[in-house]
Amino acid sequence: MSDTTTTVDFDAIVIGSGFGGIYMLHKLRNERGLTVRAFEKGGGVGGTWYFNRYPGAKSDTEGFVYRYSFDKDLLQEWDWTTRYLEQPEIERYLNHVVDRYDLRRDIQLDTEVTGAVFDEARNVWQVRTSTGEEFTSRYLVTALGLLAKTNMPAIPGIDRFAGTLTHTNAWPADLDITGKRVGVIGTGSTGTQFIVQAAKTADQLTVFQRSPQYVVPSGNGPVEKSEVAETKENFDAIWEQVRNSVVAFGFQESGVEAASVSDEERQRVFQENWDKGNGFRFMFGTFADVATDPAANEAAAAFIRSKIAETVTDPETARKLTPTDTYARRPLCNEGYFETFNRANVSLVSIKENPIEEITPAGVRTADGVVHELDVLVFATGFDAVDGNYRAMDLRGRDGKHIDEYWTDGPTSYLGVSTHGFPNMFMILGPNGPFTNLPPSIEAQVEWISDLIGTAERDGVAAVEPTRQAEDEWTELCATIANMTLFPKVESWIFGQNVAGKKSTVMFYMAGMGAYRQKLAEVEGAGYEGFAMRRDAEPASV
Repeated sequence: MSDTTTTVDFDAIVIGSGFGGIYMLHKLRNERGLTVRAFEKGGGVGGTWYFNRYPGAKSDTEGFVYRYSFDKDLLQEWDWTTRYLEQPEIERYLNHVVDRYDLRRDIQLDTEVTGAVFDEARNVWQVRTSTGEEFTSRYLVTALGLLAKTNMPAIPGIDRFAGTLTHTNAWPADLDITGKRVGVIGTGSTGTQFIVQAAKTADQLTVFQRSPQYVVPSGNGPVEKSEVAETKENFDAIWEQVRNSVVAFGFQESGVEAASVSDEERQRVFQENWDKGNGFRFMFGTFADVATDPAANEAAAAFIRSKIAETVTDPETARKLTPTDTYARRPLCNEGYFETFNRANVSLVSIKENPIEEITPAGVRTADGVVHELDVLVFATGFDAVDGNYRAMDLRGRDGKHIDEYWTDGPTSYLGVSTHGFPNMFMILGPNGPFTNLPPSIEAQVEWISDLIGTAERDGVAAVEPTRQAEDEWTELCATIANMTLFPKVESWIFGQNVAGKKSTVMFYMAGMGAYRQKLAEVEGAGYEGFAMRRDAEPASV
């Protein structure tokens, strides 16, 4: 341990108790032997999977890789029965992990961290909470969630609606939409999941769509016990593949370019992957250049458009549902999304063609003068992703500067885990981290952060932070890689473009999981190259 004479309440404070916060607490407390407190604003653990309880909420990563891999016994003990995991199952799993490692006693629920200020004289973080408490720690780890800060658009009359108005990220426990007239604004991953499920129980479902989506089938369904057993036998190889892959979704990404095969073969491959299901598989498992080459991308997009035309019976509805832009948003998949619009109780409003004018007490009035009368209005408008929760907090680093001042031109980091000007603060899924299935990225970052803190403890390091040069070079690298793809060609939350007034900026490292892990290993192997470490007067022994 460090021999600093500074008295602190905790060696480390962790903000959040989703996948990242839970594992970080385990690593630092159980394995490093540090005193740690985790603060969670929700009434239970789970992060995203605690708050997102809307009908249809599930992971769109196949369940066998939407879990921790660090505990081999847990991998063998925990079963699954469907290809994708529903919200209650994921929440149950995370609670099981918390109890398995006796973490609950060091997680303080119903406590939002409202501010954190770095005290340069003492090299400690001063943390304030919504409960009026103040704590100090030597390390601050932010596990705030990539998709956690609610994005609620400013629509005139939003406070006048007489029915129930909610965001999918804050679904009331007592809200039942059965037999109700329901409206939903938004058709991203959350919106499309909700639409498929809500259509089954609502009396009438009105979908307000801004951007048509390229949605492929998920291929969800029951998983036989024999398949679960076979997967468990192969977990070592599965996780080795995941950690060295691009998107870490548990399938082998294609190395074949779309133009290198015949039209017939291209259609066969698209159909094969359409039948298997999963959005990331369709984008990255069909051909190697769907996300980078315009012609390959158009071939994939045209295939999905053809499926919409085949599936949706009403030509006008099909037209509204058909995207015409590049296939370069986060890949989506659902169980019967386009089929849902064939139901008599589902109607579609294109708000690009017929904008929302205002929300009235009775419902939503569009530009054509129609008031769409509703009992429930659901905002599936997503999140102020990546940096939203950081900016919402009174988070101040060196010289008392708010993180907004450091991030004026957009959120930046070094390696997605640390930012200049904020010593001893480490981010899980911070800006410019990998664009992948999240649990494997979280594990890589948590383990790396734990090792860095262990090194600082061993060597008596009082303060560690990335240099401005290292951060600038990482930011430039992430921008260069992103611009080699087609993702910047369309507006999406990946670049912060879903939030009004937010500057478009690169927020992900898009070279993949394997390349990211290799970079982390290189930095650590070079004595944490790119980090400035200020040591105590006398190094301490562990």
